[in-house]
Amino acid sequence: MTVKRFIAGAVCPRCAEMDKIVAYQKDGINYRECVACDYADEMQVSEPSELATRVTPKIKVEQSAQPLKFYRAPKKTGD
Repeated sequence: MTVKRFIAGAVCPRCAEMDKIVAYQKDGINYRECVACDYADEMQVSEPSELATRVTPKIKVEQSAQPLKFYRAPKKTGD
């Protein structure tokens, strides 16, 4: 038995009816179809990628860079 789930807010590309699209998987392939007009097609699913913005820039790290070590200065003794 195939489980079909409605996609909230989806609009059918053929009849333009809202909330009539169901999604399901059959033999490892994702499909969608409209229950109002019998439109059906295979869904192309791609992995989402992070958009490059000014907040999430690509940072290049130099391979030759090393962390700095800071040491506390020795205490002076009273003269």
